[in-house]
Amino acid sequence: MAKRIQPQSLTSLPASPGEDRRARAIKYSIAMGARTLCVIACIIARDSWVLVLIFGIGAVALPYFAVVVANVGANSGRQATVVRPVAVVPILEAPREPSGGK
Repeated sequence: MAKRIQPQSLTSLPASPGEDRRARAIKYSIAMGARTLCVIACIIARDSWVLVLIFGIGAVALPYFAVVVANVGANSGRQATVVRPVAVVPILEAPREPSGGK
């Protein structure tokens, strides 16, 4: 009996590249906004070296974490099972010419 292939479910498909790119851009923008606030806070809190140190570390470290978080993507932990056309349609070989005489 032939193996039946289940149709692809829409809920198991990954997000489209455009949606994934938009989500990563939003995450990155939020992190860069927080970095901007850290830089502004460093300028405002210049009298307290502890606050300047804390906000300075945030301003320096946030770009690294923003890039890492943005590049993870929305579907990195979930694998979608996609049925390939090769698995659906069998590949037929062309008949071979008989070797030998006429």
